[in-house]
Amino acid sequence: MKNFNTYIDTPAAAFWRQLCLEEGTLRHYERGDYFFREGEVAKYLGMIQSGTLKYTAYSDDGTEYILGLEFAGGFVSDFPFSFRGIKARTSVIATSPCDILCLSVSGIRSRIADDPELLNAMLESTEAVFSTVYDRYKDLYTKSPQQRYSELISTHPDIFSLFSLRDIASFLRITPTHLSRLRHKV
Repeated sequence: MKNFNTYIDTPAAAFWRQLCLEEGTLRHYERGDYFFREGEVAKYLGMIQSGTLKYTAYSDDGTEYILGLEFAGGFVSDFPFSFRGIKARTSVIATSPCDILCLSVSGIRSRIADDPELLNAMLESTEAVFSTVYDRYKDLYTKSPQQRYSELISTHPDIFSLFSLRDIASFLRITPTHLSRLRHKV
């Protein structure tokens, strides 16, 4: 089964995974806790040991939109913006209790100039994250909701046990009613 977040399949992800295992600090987040908030510079990059999180943004009228979903084994960060001291444009919220091995963004930033392997991982990760996001953006224009739903289910058949129907519908950019209809078709 291919990974939902395709950046996971890159050599840079293996580098970050190893760095988190060797140097990360385990932090626990309860459901509803923020990993970081829109308008703040994210303090950590983390490898998710257990639990799930969602990337959220809000419209002017306060409607929440789900931009991304993260699972155990994946990473959570405001990459690469936090490493440049740029405030987050989204928030990341735990949708279940999470244990995350965290690395300090400021600690990584202070080491990057003297560590070519770290710099290379940063550059490769930027490309991998951009590729993942670009593919999702392209899919919104070139694939039907049915196709996007089918692909989501094929990569994560258990998604409905991990995220709410409302969150999944928002991620797919359809209404919960439309998502219910798609589920009944399959």
